Amino acid sequence: MYRSHVLVCGGTGCTSSGSEQIIKSLEKEIELAGLSEEVKVIKTGCFGLCALGPIMIVYPEGCFYSMVKKEDIPEIVQEHLLKGRIVKRLLYSETVSEEQDHVKSLNETDFYKKQKRVALRNCGVINPENIDEYIAFDGYAALGKCLTEYTPEQVIQIIKDSGLRGRGGAGFPTGLKWSFAAANDADQKYVACNADEGDPGAFMDRSVLEGDPHALIEAMAIAGYAIGATQGYVYVRAEYPIAVQRLQIAIDQAKEYGLLGKDIFGTGFEFDLGLRLGAGAFVCGEETALMTSIEGHRGEPRPRPPFPAVKGLFGKPTVLNNVETYANIPQIILKGADWFASMGTEKSKGTKVFALGGKIHNTGLVEVPMGTTLREIIDEIGGGIPNGKKFKAAQTGGPSGGCIPAEHFDIPIDYDNLIAIGSMMGSGGMIVMDEDNCMVDIAKFFLEFTVDESCGKCTPCRVGTRRLLELLTKITDGKAEMEDLDKIEELCHYIKENSLCGLGQTAPNPVLSTLRYFRDEYEAHIKDRTCPSGVCKALLNYQIDKEKCTGCTLCSRVCPVHAIEGTVKHPHTIDLSKCIKCGACMDKCRFGAISKK
Repeated sequence: MYRSHVLVCGGTGCTSSGSEQIIKSLEKEIELAGLSEEVKVIKTGCFGLCALGPIMIVYPEGCFYSMVKKEDIPEIVQEHLLKGRIVKRLLYSETVSEEQDHVKSLNETDFYKKQKRVALRNCGVINPENIDEYIAFDGYAALGKCLTEYTPEQVIQIIKDSGLRGRGGAGFPTGLKWSFAAANDADQKYVACNADEGDPGAFMDRSVLEGDPHALIEAMAIAGYAIGATQGYVYVRAEYPIAVQRLQIAIDQAKEYGLLGKDIFGTGFEFDLGLRLGAGAFVCGEETALMTSIEGHRGEPRPRPPFPAVKGLFGKPTVLNNVETYANIPQIILKGADWFASMGTEKSKGTKVFALGGKIHNTGLVEVPMGTTLREIIDEIGGGIPNGKKFKAAQTGGPSGGCIPAEHFDIPIDYDNLIAIGSMMGSGGMIVMDEDNCMVDIAKFFLEFTVDESCGKCTPCRVGTRRLLELLTKITDGKAEMEDLDKIEELCHYIKENSLCGLGQTAPNPVLSTLRYFRDEYEAHIKDRTCPSGVCKALLNYQIDKEKCTGCTLCSRVCPVHAIEGTVKHPHTIDLSKCIKCGACMDKCRFGAISKK
């Protein structure tokens, strides 16, 4: 028995901040202090507060050390682990109590207290590379319960009763999808997992794979039992090396324990699992393109119907869900459909994981009950907008979603509410924007991504999105006319109605939602030839205020094209014919004399 456990985040975010070196240094210092038999170091998955990495939690005290550096380790080992004195200067500020020798629980902090972790329940809690730790937290109990207590039909009914909807995009009822595949007779059926996660700013599925891979394996085996499948495939991005490695370790361990393969739990049920690595094509997040890629072909979508539940992978009935959807399954089986249905809203049950990014203090992963408002997520959990800036919009659903403006800041987030205001849940990326963001530029950014990722199979997407991008570029370059807005709207609706798959059908969403809520910005770009947020370079002019300029010459020295003229101690001027609008002068000016208009 160990008297202390030190949990260090081993997710991608903290690994990039140096958590591997922290772990090595910890183990070395613990050995030097003679504590190897008393203190255990455990590498876990993501804790959620990615902005504070590397993160370390020491139990039983529950001390949350943030932004830990290698040079801090000797002090933590000597003071805390050896002498029992908490190093308060390294604690996450919100956990520091005014009471002597008392540390607040993480559940008392603003970031965690409104969260409800279901899909992320084991992330940051267990060692994802140790199957015994997963089993200690009721791991594989749900699979055992299904195989020994329920018929496949009963399992599907439980998932239906829970109200679980797919967490990968459109929110199709999971139990209903499973029932379609179960109803089709075939000599072979498949269970597939979409772990491709191509949305900019999305990293929810990656964190589940890195922190709790056995939850996915168990859920896919349950799905296999429910529909009568004996083989499963996880389609995961090759750009997720940590997730791929841990998932392969977990699959090998499950096979060794007899939890994958033949005669699982002695019931005669057979199920095996394999990995397939994606090459980073966004279109392969679409279900038919993903299956085409698993089959070894170019990842392009197929017309539907027939749907995958009838004719999917290798032409056989197939169930496909994403990682987060599967991560909920074991808990639903163990705790019951009513437990899951008690969370969320009438039509959107359970919780949702969001990847918070952009202009927000607490960048990272959050899991909240459906129906939580945007204000609660951004202001309370996310810590608000940095530098005293005002909230302007939040982009949900990535390139397939839309922008939610400040007027809908108090909207309860669920599938139907987001669709009603021109956005969508998507996989769960949430990019926060402040008053300095140009919404025309944001729409253009997402459309550039879609144009690059279009597979080119259908003309509306291949050609239509490129024409749409050309019109947006015309606006940001200050060369558009008002009739171009009518062309944009007409083209958006054409692309939505005629594209073959979801990539093209949803590509216009960022454009339509920004036009709907921020039309004044589009008109300012066209009528006044100005960018109100000062982002679009072609519409910017840098000016020097003669009253504020001291003639320090710093701006002229950093200008890469020598566009700034003036002498020492005299106000300077900018030659606009030479200026390339890089902003270097404004960044360096210490007197606030340079502005952009």
